[in-house]
Amino acid sequence: MRALAIAAGIVFWTLVLGVAVLVFFPGGNAGEPVAVVQIESAPPAAPSKPQAGNLDLPPGFGVTGPVTAPTAPTPPALTPPGTTMMPAPGVPGPGGSLEQPERHGEAEGAQPAAQKVAAVDLAAGIDTTGSVPLSAVPVSALVEDSQYGPLPKIAEDGRRPAEVYARPSRYGEVTGGPPRVAVVITGLAVSGAPAEDDLIKGLPPPVSIAYGAYGRGLQEWVTKARAEGHEVLLAIPLEPKDYPAEDPGPHVLLTTLPTDENIKRLQWLMSRYTGYVGVINYMGAKFEVAQASLRPVLEEVKRRGLLYLDDGSVEDSVAGQVAKDVGLEYSVAQVRIDAAQMAKDLAALEAAAKAQGAAIGIAKAEPATVKKISEWAGSLEGKGLVLVPVSAAMRSQRQS
Repeated sequence: MRALAIAAGIVFWTLVLGVAVLVFFPGGNAGEPVAVVQIESAPPAAPSKPQAGNLDLPPGFGVTGPVTAPTAPTPPALTPPGTTMMPAPGVPGPGGSLEQPERHGEAEGAQPAAQKVAAVDLAAGIDTTGSVPLSAVPVSALVEDSQYGPLPKIAEDGRRPAEVYARPSRYGEVTGGPPRVAVVITGLAVSGAPAEDDLIKGLPPPVSIAYGAYGRGLQEWVTKARAEGHEVLLAIPLEPKDYPAEDPGPHVLLTTLPTDENIKRLQWLMSRYTGYVGVINYMGAKFEVAQASLRPVLEEVKRRGLLYLDDGSVEDSVAGQVAKDVGLEYSVAQVRIDAAQMAKDLAALEAAAKAQGAAIGIAKAEPATVKKISEWAGSLEGKGLVLVPVSAAMRSQRQS
């Protein structure tokens, strides 16, 4: 019995000790480690090209050689040492003025790297600045709705029809270069004039066209002229000396009318179409010498952002003085080209341009005249002259 008791005690204490081990040593539970061992990787060895064939890599891994940044190629020298890059040539802006590329970092008042004149090629011949089709009209910012129709106006940002609707020209804002000649074709859409009927077809684009305010489809005529590159002016009828025996047409401006009535008539004339840079007189031997009547009219022309071209038919015209007084962009034609003596008159226009730097000629729209002017324009390069739009000639005259 004693031996049995001893054996039972041994079994009991064995069980007690086993339970204690399980309680105080949890590492024996399934899924939990008995000890945690942190293994750090050895420092990388010096770069060497491994042999991929001797490595047992996991799927998705590959072995490449050491990666080095590519060496940037040395840029080619654009200019020899000690020289300076010249700026790109200026480009014509609205109205033909040259806009130089913006320069950053130049001190205010510093001398630019190149003068404006040096940035353009002022060649003789026919001015080819810009594309032949001029921009579409009207520009909404330049239109005022009125009881008569659309009237020109200065945009809120200061843009003027005289600039926006002008044919671009690199010759308008720079001095030097060949003498400038401009030709304006008149006698279209005025009282008693024949239909346009492709009369201006074949004229060089710089030749400017003046349309009156009478006839149907005037806007189509203007749009077509601009599509062929021609700058357009509006011919306004002014009172001649022998009115009404000689009548320029309805809504003619008269010295016997009060100012407000003449302004109403002028606005009616201006509303017939859009897209013109300014106005030119049609007749006016009596009106252009009456300063009291002419001044309000020219003030209205200036207020609407237009220029004024005097056709030179009125010897004692006061338009030049009035325009100066009111600050209106103005010029007068130097030569009136007569179909009966075109060679003589065109020679006179050339001489005036060489003497003054720029000259404007007026020619009536007739088939023979148009043909002769087109032929004459082709000879200008050999004579050292350049054919420009009338607005460019006017700007050149102001700088002469």
